[in-house]
Amino acid sequence: MDVGQNQPEQLKRAMTSRHLFMISLGGVIGTGFFLGTGYTIGQAGPVGAVLSYIVGGLIMYLTMLCLGELSVALPVSGSFHTYATKFVSPAAGFAVGWIYWLGWAATVALEFLSAGQLMRRWLPQVDVWIWCLIFGLCLFLLNARSAKAFGESEFFFSTIKIVAILLFIGVGGAAMFGFIQTTSGEPAPYFSHFVSDGLFPNGLLAVVVTMITVNFSFQGTELIGIAAGESENPEKTVPRSIHQTVWRTLVFFVLSIFVLAGMVPWKEASVLQSPFVTVFERTGIPYAADIMNFVIIIALLSVANSGLYASTRMLYSLSKEGMAGKAFRRVNQRGIPMNALLLTFLFTGISLLSGFFAEKTVFAWIVSIAGMSAQTGWITITLSQLLFRRRYLKAGGKLENLKFKTPLYPALPIIAITLNSIVLISLAFDAEQRIGLYVGVPLMIIGYVVYHRYVKKHQVKSEPLQLQIHGDDEIRF
Repeated sequence: MDVGQNQPEQLKRAMTSRHLFMISLGGVIGTGFFLGTGYTIGQAGPVGAVLSYIVGGLIMYLTMLCLGELSVALPVSGSFHTYATKFVSPAAGFAVGWIYWLGWAATVALEFLSAGQLMRRWLPQVDVWIWCLIFGLCLFLLNARSAKAFGESEFFFSTIKIVAILLFIGVGGAAMFGFIQTTSGEPAPYFSHFVSDGLFPNGLLAVVVTMITVNFSFQGTELIGIAAGESENPEKTVPRSIHQTVWRTLVFFVLSIFVLAGMVPWKEASVLQSPFVTVFERTGIPYAADIMNFVIIIALLSVANSGLYASTRMLYSLSKEGMAGKAFRRVNQRGIPMNALLLTFLFTGISLLSGFFAEKTVFAWIVSIAGMSAQTGWITITLSQLLFRRRYLKAGGKLENLKFKTPLYPALPIIAITLNSIVLISLAFDAEQRIGLYVGVPLMIIGYVVYHRYVKKHQVKSEPLQLQIHGDDEIRF
C-alpha cells in the first residue's frame, strides 16, 4: 500500500529515524511518568513501584517486538487497527480502532488538564480550563502544519525532557546519598524509605493493581507503528527506533522511580503535585523546582502533541477502511487529514470538566479510560502478530524474507498477550480505576454490534496490504 504519493487521500512520507524515535519517546514521557508515579508509589510502596515499572518495561518490550515485525512488513498509518482488521476480524479492527481513538483523545485532555494544574504554581488565580484552551489551540495549529513540522517539534520537546530526566537522576541521586544537603537539614535517606514499612506495605495485590497506571506511563511506544506509515524508510527506521525507545525508556523510568521512592516517603505521594518537583524543592537548588515544573509542562504538552497526531491518524485510517465517515480520509495539500484533526480536537474538550468537578476524580477516571485503551491496543498488537505470522507462512512466505522477526514465536506473543490481559483485568480490583472497565467493555460490545448492524453492509472494500517476498512476488492481505 503506497502512501508516498501526494494524492487527495494519501499521507506523505516525511519522517526520519530521529523523528520516529523522539515521537515514541515524546508519547511516553508525560502525565503517567511525571504525575502518575506519585500514585504508583503511594499505592505499591517504594519497592513495589520499582518492581511495577520493571515488569511494565518487560511487557512493553515484548509488545514492541511484536509491533516491529508487523510495522516493518506492512507500514501503514493505521498500525494495529489495520492489522486487527486484516488478521483478527473487521469487527475487531472497528472496535479497537475507535476505542484507541477515544483513549488517545482522552489522554490529550488529561495532558491539558495536568499542564493547567501545574501552571497554578505561578498563576494560581487563572482557572485550569483557560490553560486547557490556550494549550489546545497552540497544539492544534502545530498539528495542522505538516507531519514533518510535527516531527521536528517532537524532536525538540523530547530533547528537553531527556536532558531534564538525566539531570533529575543526577541531582536527586546525589541528595539521596548525601552528596547534596536537603533543605530540611535531615540526614540523607539512603534506602530508609524502601524498608521503613516493609517491602510491600499494601501487599502484593496493590502492586498488580498499579500496573494499569504503569502501563499507561509506557503508552506511546506504539506510536512507532502509527508513524511508520509516514516514515521515509520504515525497514531501517522502525527497528532502530523500537530498540532505542524500549531500552532508554526503561532505564529512564526505573532509575527515576528509584530516586523518587528513595527521596519521597510513599505515604506522601500524590497525583496533585509532581513528586519530581517535590524532590527538587528538597534539594535547595535555586529555582530548581520552577525549572522542573516548566520542563514537566513541556513534557505534558509534548504528549498531547503526540496524542493529537496518533488519534488523528487513527481516525483517518478508520475512514480509509470504510469504518468512519468519508470526510475523515480527506487530506489537504500539506498531507494533513484536517477533518479528522478537527473532530479529535473538539473531543478533547473533556478537559474542561476540571473546572466543574473534583480534579483528582477526573484525573483518575481519564487515566483509567486511557489505560484501558492502551492495554486493548497492546493486546491487539500481540494477537495480530501471532495471526500474521501464521498467514504469512501459510501463503508461502519464508522467515528469512522478513526484515524484522519477532523472536521465540509463538511463545513470545502468547506470553505478551497473557501479561497484557492480566494488567487489563487488574482494573477490576481498583475502585478508582474500575471506570475503565465500565466504559471499555460496553464500548467493545457496542463496537461489534455497530459494525455488524450498520457498518458492514455499507463498507467499501479497502485496499489490500501488499508484502514483497522475493523478486516481483508478493503476498496480499
